[in-house]
Amino acid sequence: SIADFVALTERAEAARRGFLLEPDPRFLETVRAVSTDLPARLAHLSELTFDNPRQIVLVESARAASARQAGIMQRSIDLRRTQDIETAAQTFVNGGGAELLREIRSIGAQMTSEEQRLLTERRAVQERSVAAAYVILGLSGVLLLLVAGATIWAVRRNVAEVKRSRDRLRGLNDTLELAVLSRTADLQRANDEIQRFAYIVSHDLRSPLVNVMGFTAELDAATKPLSDLVERAELEAPGIVTEEARLAVREDLPEAIGFIRSSTQKMDRLINAILRLSREGRRIITPERLNTAELLDGIAGSLQHRLGELGAEIRIEAPVPDIVSDRVAIEQIFSNLVENAVKYLKPGRPGLVKVRGRGEGDRLLFEIEDNGRGIDPKDHERIFDLFRRSGTQDQPGEGIGLAHVRALAYRLGGTIRCRSSLDEGATFVLSLPKIYTSAKENR
Repeated sequence: SIADFVALTERAEAARRGFLLEPDPRFLETVRAVSTDLPARLAHLSELTFDNPRQIVLVESARAASARQAGIMQRSIDLRRTQDIETAAQTFVNGGGAELLREIRSIGAQMTSEEQRLLTERRAVQERSVAAAYVILGLSGVLLLLVAGATIWAVRRNVAEVKRSRDRLRGLNDTLELAVLSRTADLQRANDEIQRFAYIVSHDLRSPLVNVMGFTAELDAATKPLSDLVERAELEAPGIVTEEARLAVREDLPEAIGFIRSSTQKMDRLINAILRLSREGRRIITPERLNTAELLDGIAGSLQHRLGELGAEIRIEAPVPDIVSDRVAIEQIFSNLVENAVKYLKPGRPGLVKVRGRGEGDRLLFEIEDNGRGIDPKDHERIFDLFRRSGTQDQPGEGIGLAHVRALAYRLGGTIRCRSSLDEGATFVLSLPKIYTSAKENR
């Protein structure tokens, strides 16, 4: 840009001299074109050197000299147009045009020298930076080699350790698998023995229980003629009937028979429950795809009469995911949970039972939530034990339902737990596999 500015100035001066010698309009056009371009060149130089105080001063000097030169050229050109050749020549000689041209050349040289100085300094800085970069690169290469060597050593050591651990783990897995298979077989045999024992014991208990119930009925039937006899004796011979005999026939004997009957009936229900659990344990699981929403609708429909009496509602929140499992077991699980929720609603509170389900990986979570009387947190595990109940016992039952539910859930590869507080309702969370797979298939 500096060279272009100086060259344009010299070109303008040469065109002016040519016009003074021979007033050819082409010289004049050159002078005008250069005079128009010079301010833009100076402005560009000012932009390029705005961060250099020395160059700023030189650019201002160049601008002032260029302006003076433009004035001298214009005066000499005007005189030459009037055909005053001698005056124009005198102006050319004495006007200082040559000195201004030399001054502009000197300014250009100074600006060029300044740029060369800056270039030299920057090149030196760059060379030092390159040298420092080479040093850093070399040190980095050495460090990289050291790190690579250490990494290779550590990786090889870790790989060897992993291989040893894998071998040990494989041996432990083999041993553990054999132990698990052995324990599973032992547990299965024990479970089968327990089921057979429960069946045999329950079956054997029924025979004497039936006898007790039969003789109790006969004893109850015999109390009526005995009571009639006492009444006739009181009418015909009041003195022979003592007070103890009268109380025994009319109060003590009927009360004892009632106690015997209620106890035998309770024992009969318990034996039937044990037999039912034993049969469920022996029943073959038959998985099939179940429309869970349709199954729940059926359970809710069977309870509509009871819900109408209580002013309660069962709300099945869609969508409910389908499941591949045993229909009978699933129906029994949901029936027990929903019926329990309806049974233990809190009086005076509009009953609401919510049933919902969602998927979590390869399992399904079902929640049966009610706003009933709730369960004390200390009884959350106790309620799943056989013949154990919680809270006020104002509803019929033997404490078998939830134990049956947990046993069925375990057989299907699931779990069940309870979330509840007293007077805040209860939520039973049932986790089941989406697709039932038997233990034999897993092995």
